[in-house]
Amino acid sequence: MDQIILQLLNGLDKGSAYALIALGLTLIFGTLGVVNFAHGALFMIGAFCSVTLQKILMISQITIDESKTDFLGNALKVKTPYVEVWFGEATGQAIIDWSVPLAILFAIPIMLFIGWAMERGLIKHFYNRPHADQILVTFGLAIVLQEVIKQFYGANPIPTPAPDVFKGSFDFGTMLGFEANKIIYPFWRIVYFVFSVIIISGVFSFLRFTTFGMVVRAGMVDRETVGLLGINIDKRFTIMFGVAAAVAGLAGVMYTPINSPNYHMGMDFLVLSFVVVVVGGMGSLPGAILAGFMLGILESFASMNEIKSILPGIDQIIIYLVAIIILLTRPRGLMGKKGVMED
Repeated sequence: MDQIILQLLNGLDKGSAYALIALGLTLIFGTLGVVNFAHGALFMIGAFCSVTLQKILMISQITIDESKTDFLGNALKVKTPYVEVWFGEATGQAIIDWSVPLAILFAIPIMLFIGWAMERGLIKHFYNRPHADQILVTFGLAIVLQEVIKQFYGANPIPTPAPDVFKGSFDFGTMLGFEANKIIYPFWRIVYFVFSVIIISGVFSFLRFTTFGMVVRAGMVDRETVGLLGINIDKRFTIMFGVAAAVAGLAGVMYTPINSPNYHMGMDFLVLSFVVVVVGGMGSLPGAILAGFMLGILESFASMNEIKSILPGIDQIIIYLVAIIILLTRPRGLMGKKGVMED
């Protein structure tokens, strides 16, 4: 039982990342009809927003401490981060310690701007082009962004720790009353799951309960009719592109303590996220969320040693096997709609 619960928790953790990226992908496809292969790069940029803020907070003032000397008797140079100089040692250290959560505020305007610039500068020219053209140009953009990140930050992963208060682990076994079994799970992974649920709920609430969201949903169903009502639906769809970019970016920000950011992490998640979108049904937001968590849980259980001893390598292909089975039985995916990408 403890192994089952542990793998379920791991699956929810992986599924959270898949669902958040797939949610942004589906928002873009559902509103603009664009297959955006640069979406994984947005996840990567979000992660490096967290790295950038950490580096900014660590910019230090150099002073000479006469009370400390090296082996030659020379006074030592002491580096003190400016946030400690400005706000005091305790407050400054707390700000640095909480750099990952604070990076959410740092990343939101950056990701909104990048999304807007990407849509206005490139994507809008490919609305009426074949999906193959959209895939080629956005995949090329993803490679360019990846190389830019590599140039400025290097090829090695950059550790970005979670706040000290979340560095421990939580014993689910004790909470569930399993006195003989300890189910230890990292706090930050729990935080990431809760964060993903909040973001997903926020996006769905925004689309369902706001006038802006209702107009966007109407435009997704019948763009021409909404335009005839005098509503600038293109402007709203551009905003939604920015929102989708922000969702991907925030997913990357909060994932940095789990997986140290590197320049190819966007590509690592991209293919899996498109599989999630296709399995859930192209253009279906609930389908993307359902498929994300389902495939994350299946991948987690397939990684168990007991399963791999029977089926070696199954953890590497389980998502694709499930995708093949679902698409053979339900060609439109779990919750796909008739006519989407069937022209």
